[in-house]
Amino acid sequence: MTPPKLVAADSILHNGNIWCGYEEGAVEALAIWQGKILATGSSAEMLELQGTHTKLVDLHGAFATPGLNDAHLHLISTGLTLQWIDATPAKLPTLDALLGAIGAKAASLPKGEWILARGYDQTKLDTGRHPLKSELDQVAPDHPVMLTRACGHVSIFNSVAFAKAGVDEAYAAPSGGMIEQKNGALTGMVAENAQDVLRAAIPDPDENQLIEAIETAGKMLLSYGITSVMDAAVGHVAGFNEIRAYQIARRDDRLPVRSWLVLLGDPGKSIVPDCYRAGLVSGVGDDMLTIGAVKIFLDGSAGGRTAWMSKPYLGDDNNIGIQMLPDAELQDLVMDTHNKGYQLACHAIGDQAIEQLITAYEKALAATPDPNRRHRIEHCGFSTSSQHDRMQNAGIYPCPQQVFIYDFGDAYISVLGVERSHSSYPLKTWANLGFKPATGSDSPVCHPDPFPNLYTMLTRKTWKGTVMDAAQSVSIEDALRVYTEYGAFSQKQEHIKGRLVPGQVADIAIFSRNLLTATPEEILHETQCNMTLRGGEIVFTRD
Repeated sequence: MTPPKLVAADSILHNGNIWCGYEEGAVEALAIWQGKILATGSSAEMLELQGTHTKLVDLHGAFATPGLNDAHLHLISTGLTLQWIDATPAKLPTLDALLGAIGAKAASLPKGEWILARGYDQTKLDTGRHPLKSELDQVAPDHPVMLTRACGHVSIFNSVAFAKAGVDEAYAAPSGGMIEQKNGALTGMVAENAQDVLRAAIPDPDENQLIEAIETAGKMLLSYGITSVMDAAVGHVAGFNEIRAYQIARRDDRLPVRSWLVLLGDPGKSIVPDCYRAGLVSGVGDDMLTIGAVKIFLDGSAGGRTAWMSKPYLGDDNNIGIQMLPDAELQDLVMDTHNKGYQLACHAIGDQAIEQLITAYEKALAATPDPNRRHRIEHCGFSTSSQHDRMQNAGIYPCPQQVFIYDFGDAYISVLGVERSHSSYPLKTWANLGFKPATGSDSPVCHPDPFPNLYTMLTRKTWKGTVMDAAQSVSIEDALRVYTEYGAFSQKQEHIKGRLVPGQVADIAIFSRNLLTATPEEILHETQCNMTLRGGEIVFTRD
């Protein structure tokens, strides 16, 4: 419906196919005023709002959606790792290629400088196993090396790195961590909390590097039509300095995407006390930069065999993953954080970790009720039907990454078997239960490219073509809703963004193909974002 022409639009997008939201459907055109949607309708209706200085954007029939919301990634880490060795299977599919890249990097750096790499997946390497410390030593004998698995929960270090950190065979791993030994010798593998011991020897990035990481990663996201993100563990890399970096990036117009900050709350590493003293509680901020929730890690990753399960992993009857915190300590942390007014968004993948977290949330909500706090379970990969009932009753929401099925589904099968793995990340079940599940990439765990994520929601296929419970597939309209409206809901910002309706921010992604009619394969292989608007301003165009 066209409003009375009280003001002229700042800009008008017309002659397009603009999907405004799940319930709103598509229109030809929309008008923007002061960074927000003024009206939507036909091209003729919107052009009536043209004034002397109105900018016209002819979409030439192109398909557009609300700006995408990656509801769980690590913005700073994504930017920093763009400078690391890309160890993903697509780039380095064999152990020899991986070791060769590390050796080449060593040859280019002065002795003693750190070599950092991320993205390997042992289930996709030709060897089918993790690299070894001894193999890293052969190609980089004079440099400390950290090679991080795609999930981020497991890393391989070489001898120089262990020496710099003061870790040897006699060193006791911290609670919730693992430093692997075989036959009395370090293998190089370090998991979960124990990674912090070795990472402490790596120099922290300075303020300029943090801001550059925010800006570089944010610009990359705009090129995919992503205008909003959740940074899932602010403080994990450089402590409270990350808050300062975000604030300065915001001030200096170097924050490309709307950022909802989730504060690291792990014991010994938490930035929550400093933030709370500074008044940085959930909801503080503006449309571009908001304090979101608090994150606590409860377990690891399924593919890395560190997610905390109720039953053992295949071929390892003694391994049910890693429990990061005792029940009582977690419950005290959750209660204290809840009572301070924070939303919580805690990492729990295995069914046993999910059980532990639901119990902690239930106790906090019973002591201090808040029906709209929207505590989240990040990932929530292997939840059960009985847990879903409890989540519904308590107002607890899953926040998954459907692209995990695409990237890691076959790894899940290899470590858990078909039955347990195929039922993971049940998107359609969650949606039918009213959970409004968002999605994300967990970048740099997975690439933030949204098209594999959309493809998986439509097909439940892995990168190898394995179908993991086709009954959990959803329609493209449902998938887009997950990436837009539900992402906003997960951040308690559904009245600000997520749909192209009057009063909401004019964040818009324009694609090379009509996603509503394209096949899943066309979306995955042949689609790109051609233009992105944030707040009504064009912030990315593809030449």
